[in-house]
Amino acid sequence: MFFAYVILRPAAANVLEAPERLMLWRRVLAKFFVWVWKSVVIVLLSGYWLGFAVFSGMDAWPTHVHVMHGLGLIMALLFLLVFFLPFRQLRKAVDAQDWEHGARALANVRRLVALNLVIGVIVVVVASGGRFGMLG
Repeated sequence: MFFAYVILRPAAANVLEAPERLMLWRRVLAKFFVWVWKSVVIVLLSGYWLGFAVFSGMDAWPTHVHVMHGLGLIMALLFLLVFFLPFRQLRKAVDAQDWEHGARALANVRRLVALNLVIGVIVVVVASGGRFGMLG
């Protein structure tokens, strides 16, 4: 998410006109989301496995693990929202060469991805700090 938001977006904006930029994003996101689907499944399954194998159930989870779990579910839901709403709109708009609607859909994708990126950084901070007793 960081790469797409901080590196690819400005580079594409400097080099490509709107139609080409939207076509690039449509293709990049389509390939990226295949990996996000896999990652969401792997992270959730491995997280639950560890949560129940290591801590013997949710009631034994430390506070930081509960926070990570909640934020991880929010991130997964945000991904589903991005995938099924603005990304779907972006695909349809680009395929129809409706650049105005495509730009709006991409802006919505970008906002939600930024939110997910911020939540992801918070998860890393919680995970790092929680291991050292900073969250109780």
